[in-house]
Amino acid sequence: MTLDITERTRLRRSHERGSFDPQTIYDILDASPQCTVGYAIDGKPYVTPTFHWREGNHVYWHGSSASRMIRQSTGAEVCLNVQILDGFVMARSAFHHSANYRSVTIFGRAFKVADEDKAARLDAFVENLWPGRTSILRPMQPQEIKATTILGLEITEASAKARSGPPSDDEEDYALPIWAGVIPVTQTLGALEHDPRNLPDVTAPDHITGFSLDRSKR
Repeated sequence: MTLDITERTRLRRSHERGSFDPQTIYDILDASPQCTVGYAIDGKPYVTPTFHWREGNHVYWHGSSASRMIRQSTGAEVCLNVQILDGFVMARSAFHHSANYRSVTIFGRAFKVADEDKAARLDAFVENLWPGRTSILRPMQPQEIKATTILGLEITEASAKARSGPPSDDEEDYALPIWAGVIPVTQTLGALEHDPRNLPDVTAPDHITGFSLDRSKR
């Protein structure tokens, strides 16, 4: 099964890099917790970086109930994008330099999660990143839930695009004495920085020491 191609998701260039396969889209969404949401205020375009999480065929993001982005996006047409840089592609000509990447763009009307469902969705947000963490945290306070708004999109109008592999040079340029290849790019986690106010006998749990940004590999 693939998603229907619409005027907004139809690829104008490099069609071979595109995909409308839901699982491909899910894997890219799950490989990074960061996204950018595009929306309009008074007819002017804005983009805001935020964190997202996926549950089935829906993607969610949250923010302060007072956030202008959240208020303007509620019930409005928005565009959500995730892009992951995997490498710099170095060719034998400036024209053929490129990048290896994975990206997803989703279009749709953002809906507001009902108040009675917000706590469960926020727990899902935490669990998507750190499985098991909600069981050791203090419960969310009513005022914390009230101060948070969660928006969602059904993944029905979306496309993925990706590039991998070596450069594609003009055939005659392969005889040139110029190094070409890929400089891989990865996002790595550093050593834990313990809160100096941790209790003396508290240690980092497995969901911290074994944390991975890429949820598609769990």
